[in-house]
Amino acid sequence: MRDLVLVIPEAPVRPDPPQVAREREALEGWLDFHRATLLNKCAGLTAEQLTLRACPPSTLSLLGLLRHLTDVERGWFLRRWVAGVEPLYWGPDNLDGDFDDLVPARAAEEVAAYHSAVDACRSEAVRHELDEIVPRHPEDPASSDVIDVRWIYLHMIEEYARHNGHADLLREAIDGATGE
Repeated sequence: MRDLVLVIPEAPVRPDPPQVAREREALEGWLDFHRATLLNKCAGLTAEQLTLRACPPSTLSLLGLLRHLTDVERGWFLRRWVAGVEPLYWGPDNLDGDFDDLVPARAAEEVAAYHSAVDACRSEAVRHELDEIVPRHPEDPASSDVIDVRWIYLHMIEEYARHNGHADLLREAIDGATGE
């Protein structure tokens, strides 16, 4: 019988977003809350459990969500300012590669890639004012040719909130765990 190695052994401490704060502190606080929520949903599971697709025919899995949000972080916070940033898990010929091409043996590496992406995105985002206007990338779901950094933060909070709802359902289907 194979050893049951937990990819994220313990749930990280989830920071409470500030209830009274300046705008950037509030945006960063809510985004970090949602980042930690996703990791909490993945904590205590094996690589095989992280790749379970609990709601067929959907290809959603917890590892797929983590991979997707790795690329979403990199795409929104890095692609505009750092040369050569491309998606890690999907591409024009494989639009759902972040969800579909799961290899349990690479789960720990992909969790590390997520942490690396979040660290890089935090470092880059703080270098830019919330009012800074940036060009919209052709793949971005926005209706104008430009957006501001504030919009990116708000979109990222929305993206995590939506996917954390998926993660709730996936986790409950895997082992019955519920909660925020």
